[in-house]
Amino acid sequence: MTSGLRKGLTSYGDAGFSLFLRKAFIKAMGYSDDALERPIVGITNTYSDYNPCHGNVPQIIEAAKRGVMLSGAMPFVFPTISIAESFAHPTSMYLRNLMAMDTEEMIRAQPMDSVIVIGGCDKTLPAQVMAAISADLPTVVIPVGPMVVGHHKGEVLGACTDCRRLWAKYRAGDIDDAEIEAVNGRLAPSVGTCMVMGTASTMACMIEAMGLSLPMSATIPAPHAERFRLAEASGKVAAEMAKTKGPKPSELLTQASFKNAQVVLQAIGGSTNGLIHLTAMAHRSPHRLDLDAFDKLGREVPVLVDLKPSGEHYMEHFHHAGGVPKLLAQLGDLIDLDAKTISGQTLRDVVASAEAVPGQDAIRPRDNPIKPEGGLAVLHGNLAPRGAVIKQSAASPKLLQHTGRAVVFESVEDMTLRVDDPDLDVTADDVLVLRNAGPKGAPGMPEAGYLPIPKKLARGGTKDMVRISDARMSGTAFGTIVLHITPESAVGGPLALVKNGDMIRLDVAKRSIELLVDDAELARRRTALKLPATSDEARRGYAWLFNETILQADEGCDFDFMQRTGPKTEQSTEKG
Repeated sequence: MTSGLRKGLTSYGDAGFSLFLRKAFIKAMGYSDDALERPIVGITNTYSDYNPCHGNVPQIIEAAKRGVMLSGAMPFVFPTISIAESFAHPTSMYLRNLMAMDTEEMIRAQPMDSVIVIGGCDKTLPAQVMAAISADLPTVVIPVGPMVVGHHKGEVLGACTDCRRLWAKYRAGDIDDAEIEAVNGRLAPSVGTCMVMGTASTMACMIEAMGLSLPMSATIPAPHAERFRLAEASGKVAAEMAKTKGPKPSELLTQASFKNAQVVLQAIGGSTNGLIHLTAMAHRSPHRLDLDAFDKLGREVPVLVDLKPSGEHYMEHFHHAGGVPKLLAQLGDLIDLDAKTISGQTLRDVVASAEAVPGQDAIRPRDNPIKPEGGLAVLHGNLAPRGAVIKQSAASPKLLQHTGRAVVFESVEDMTLRVDDPDLDVTADDVLVLRNAGPKGAPGMPEAGYLPIPKKLARGGTKDMVRISDARMSGTAFGTIVLHITPESAVGGPLALVKNGDMIRLDVAKRSIELLVDDAELARRRTALKLPATSDEARRGYAWLFNETILQADEGCDFDFMQRTGPKTEQSTEKG
């Protein structure tokens, strides 16, 4: 088996010449023959001036390189695209699959015996793991880590749960312009990902539980020296994997490891986005994620991590309490501890080394959870034939069984224009409905599912309402919000049939979301339904590829041709 610089030679019709030419040009960088004879560890560089979440990536790269070289291998750093949630238009989810393709093809195209992927902000870690599964090269994941907490008037702040909470207070008139500006400068006091249980932290925790990163990698704060020592240790592991040619993702990512990730997702009160990303990752492998089985786990696995938005603490408190290893220890027989990790250890070995921290309350024991059921619940009904999801751990208990009148917004733009209209016919008991915000409809399934409370209601004291959509929402958000309604309205899903004034019934205990309109009337509405026309922007380039091949939320919103099973052929209004 070829390795190092001899791997994947450029095709010139003469392998000897290809190697000769490769060495001649790389020597222009000052490398010696000794260096070029070593096994090669590729290291992704996802840094960008647009990406403050990845602000520590240059330091992580240097530490990882040091670890690689201390172990006798040769590091080669290469760039991929960089995605930052609050800077990507129209949404970072629109670019996740592009990043996965970019990363996969760069891994395939360039000589490397193992690879280190460095990511954090929301869609980067799932994109990189999707790429790693498809390329199936020995891979070490280094998350960039969460920010440290901020402070305001004696209160601890966390981006972006407290971003949303304080912005809601500003909309309600409880905070003035000067104070919200002060808050703006204190919410994100360091580089790194959100320090609450948003999507970035959710993915990092699941990836650690799947054995793709070293213990404690999910929780070490981004600016801490420990983060860079972990990067050095990760470089050493990657160098060893380059020498031994394994383990590959296909050897680590078993059905048991995917189940472990689902258990952790429920136990941390993780982001609803985590379910989409984990589905996409599983469908790049021979395995599958079943929504009904995931929901069943949610009834068995309690929320043990007391972290915003489901609880009170922040990621650094989770870290100092023992991190994911301590959580796995508390989960006990809910986790398959024989699952293997990149270091050669099993999770049983990791749990045996978990730190016991006297007096900590960020990681609860199973007999004293913060919520008796898991963070996420999967709903079905005539509004969501293929499912929808709600983060029940961050919802208002009194709204988990609720029937209300639909107030419909046709698009994100329509909602933006009308939600604060004083003449909007809406009460606190109504159900806010947003459609045409799914994978195709938006496009890119934006985090618009956290519909703002209409200003006139917010100023009257309303803090939460039932809100439903085919969009996503940030893992940092809270509220009684039903998301990922599948199939989406833009492909003819039942959400497209809802009219203002229709009654909608939510019953989370029964896992039900129903439009209380008889079948005959729905059939009449479907006959009259006209689907949105394809925009001019979606007729070329990446937009065309996205529009033509994007799958629905229950299949991970990957491109149909990227899944292990090959392309889908049916995109009917019933199937989506």
